[in-house]
Amino acid sequence: MRRMERRSLTGWPYYGLALFVFILDRATKAWVVRTLSLGETIPLWPGVFHITAHENAGAAFGLLQGARPLFLFLTVGVVAGLLWMLPQAARRSPFEASAYGLILGGALGNFVDRAATGRVVDFLDVRMIHYPIFNVADSAITVGAGLLAWHFLVRRREAG
Repeated sequence: MRRMERRSLTGWPYYGLALFVFILDRATKAWVVRTLSLGETIPLWPGVFHITAHENAGAAFGLLQGARPLFLFLTVGVVAGLLWMLPQAARRSPFEASAYGLILGGALGNFVDRAATGRVVDFLDVRMIHYPIFNVADSAITVGAGLLAWHFLVRRREAG
């Protein structure tokens, strides 16, 4: 019985991480929409980092503008895959499962925007390097993907 209980709880901390990312993403986007007009900016560190209200109908760097059905379809597939893989990853490596949790939370955050309006609310504006404006979900996906890549590279190196 103990083994069954443990098995059924595997992955829940990482689903919790995904939920945290999702809630943080939704809350920050709601604040931006409520507080700023599109294009309006708040310089937190002038010339370096601003909060700028922006909408993006495409993917990262504005690619594939207007491909909403494609993004929704792909996101459903990614989310389904992550929901299936996360408990297995949790049994192998907390690091790997954390990466999946970050990606899952970010994917769900951007999915809600795309499903509701066809656009994603972006607001994190790193002006010092002229980087595209992004959001919490994008950050979580990027950090999660980076951690996952690093994890698999280290694991591969250790294996041989």
